[in-house]
Amino acid sequence: AGLLLAVAAGGRGSAAAEQESPPGSRFVCTSLPLEAAGAGCPVPMQGGALPPEEELRATVLQLRETVLQQKETIGSQREAIRELTGKLSRCEGADGKSAPGTWKKELGKGKDTMGDLPRDPAQVIDQLSRTMQTLKDRLESLEHQLRANVSYAALPNDLREMLQRRLGDLERQLLSKVAELEDEKSLFHNETSAHRQKTETALNALLERVSELEKGNSAFKSPDEFKVSLPLRTNYLYGKIKKTLPELYAFTVCLWLRSSASPGIGTPFSYAVPGQANEIVLIEWGNNPIELLINDKVAQLPLFISDGKWHHICITWTTRDGMWEAFQDGEKLGTGENLAPWHPIKPGGVLILGQEQDTVGGRFDATQAFVGEMSQFNIWDRVLKAEDITNIANCSTNMPGNIIPWVDNNVDVFGGATKWPVETCEERLLDL
Repeated sequence: AGLLLAVAAGGRGSAAAEQESPPGSRFVCTSLPLEAAGAGCPVPMQGGALPPEEELRATVLQLRETVLQQKETIGSQREAIRELTGKLSRCEGADGKSAPGTWKKELGKGKDTMGDLPRDPAQVIDQLSRTMQTLKDRLESLEHQLRANVSYAALPNDLREMLQRRLGDLERQLLSKVAELEDEKSLFHNETSAHRQKTETALNALLERVSELEKGNSAFKSPDEFKVSLPLRTNYLYGKIKKTLPELYAFTVCLWLRSSASPGIGTPFSYAVPGQANEIVLIEWGNNPIELLINDKVAQLPLFISDGKWHHICITWTTRDGMWEAFQDGEKLGTGENLAPWHPIKPGGVLILGQEQDTVGGRFDATQAFVGEMSQFNIWDRVLKAEDITNIANCSTNMPGNIIPWVDNNVDVFGGATKWPVETCEERLLDL
């Protein structure tokens, strides 16, 4: 494939002058490409056309020229390698892939984003995702440019491996940071939820305490020692008994009242059922005497309680012949019959304190509203003996109603009506 030149190790002789070389001389054989020969390397002519010295001189000149050409080729190749390496470095620097510390600042335009995270972790994760996609797009663009300008396969293997290694490191760092931010976001959410739950619990406890103080519960000596105050004649101040009545064939209603309203104290209580708003009503309206209504039937009661003092009122009724009795301060003041005889009291209605109902639980009339205070509203499902009623009025017996007892958690107030601690027997002594 080439020509073989023989140069004497001592700097003398040639293939043609082998006979003249002294014994022990060595020759170095160098293979030259055919292109070099075609470029001007003289081929030794057979037959000894040139003298040995001229032939050797020509060979040395040709070798020098060949060495210079190889140096130029090597230099140009080195320059091409340096240029390619510079372009690759500039591409890497432009795309933020030159070093693990450089891409961090590139993300935030010179700001170390990883060291100064925004307050919203979701924003950081979204920003990192966009940056990751941008880096991948730049890598694809770089590969495309390399294919267009210089074959990617022509890159040195160490440069390709370094590029892939750096990109792999960058991707792993991004994924690790995203996972870390997700963990921090989850931890922050859990801590926020726990803090919010503690805050809500504390607020609820505070609201309950405030409600208790407003209602005066903390001052009640016992659950039944309270009164309901209805100071204004309106259609929105009232109390409501949470429990309802069963079907009744007899009852006794007792309560303490204090009122000086005029004309008439209004409606201390009313019980309405579907189809009958006046199932049981106690009312003193205008200049009329106090009345008891059962199934919209009326009986006038000989009671006088509008002097502004505490009075104990009891009313008994039985469906048998419609018999009724009226007691004031332990004394029976009146009795009668034929008040809704043989009519059982209907169950499941609404029991309101201080208002007369035109529909079940509503449509109040301010002119019929009770003005004053009341306490110890109790209902039994039988007719109490006169002796028991007297003992209750004298505060010598405590008999809560077996159907409706007077306890705090069974009475709600609305519209500005209030509950206050009171011991009615003690206050009654102050009235005397």
